[in-house]
Amino acid sequence: MDMAQQRGLAVLLATLRREGRQQSGLDPALVPPDKDTAYHVARMVEEELGRPVAGWKIAANKPEMQKALRTDSPIYGRVFAGDVRPSPVTVVHAALCSPIPEAEYEALLGTDLPPRAAPYTREEVTEAVASLHPGIELAECRFVHDDHFPPLAAILADGSGGGIICYGPPIEGWRERDIVHQEVVLTCNGVRRRSGSAAPAIGHPIESVTWLANELSRTGIGLKAGQMISTGTLTGMLRPRPGETFVADFGPFGRVVARYS
Repeated sequence: MDMAQQRGLAVLLATLRREGRQQSGLDPALVPPDKDTAYHVARMVEEELGRPVAGWKIAANKPEMQKALRTDSPIYGRVFAGDVRPSPVTVVHAALCSPIPEAEYEALLGTDLPPRAAPYTREEVTEAVASLHPGIELAECRFVHDDHFPPLAAILADGSGGGIICYGPPIEGWRERDIVHQEVVLTCNGVRRRSGSAAPAIGHPIESVTWLANELSRTGIGLKAGQMISTGTLTGMLRPRPGETFVADFGPFGRVVARYS
C-alpha cells in the first residue's frame, strides 16, 4: 500500500466522519496490509480532520474480545475534541454510524506521557492519571456491518470505532478502592441488559492505560495531560434503538446516562 493509497483512505474516512455516514465495504487496494500501516492512516485521518485529540479508546483487552474483533492484541483509536462529554449525554440516533454503548472506566491524564525508549511502568502511569471516572463509550463505525464488512485493519484506520466518551464524576480515592471487582450494571429504559466487572473484562483500568502509553510511545506519539482514556468495555456490545436511554451504574462509584433520541 503506497502513500497515495494511504492518503486516499485517510481522506475517505475523514469525509465519512464529517458527513456522519457509512459505506458498505472497501476497495481491497485501500485495505491496510498490517496494523502499523492502519494506525499510520488513522494518524493521517487526524490531520485531515484538523481536530485535536481529546482522548483515546481501547478495545479487545482480553482474548475473548480479541477473538470477536479478529485481533491478537488490544487495539486503540482516537477520540476528537467535542466528543468527550460529561454525563448525561444525548445524541441523535439517526446521525450516528452503527452506534454501540459500552460501560467503561475513563481515566483522565494529569501529566504527559511522551514517547521514550524505556517502557512506562504501571506505577508511573498510575501517578500520571489525575482521576478515574465511570463512563459510557458511544462507539461508532464508518463501515456498514454487512457481508462486505472489511478486515480489521480498515477498522483500525477508522479509529477502532472511536466515537463519544460520556463520563461521570471522579471516583474518590480510586487508587485505594476495589475497582477491579465492582459490579457494573448497564440498563436500557430501566431494564437490566448487561453487567460485568473489570476483573474478567480488562483487569485494572490502569493496565489498559499502561498498554496504551507504551504502544503510543513505540510509534512516537505519546499521551498528553487532559486527554481522557476509555479503558475497555465491561459489558460487551449492544445495538441501541432510537428513544432508548442507557444508564451505566457503577454502584458506589457513580452512574452515567446516555440517551439516543
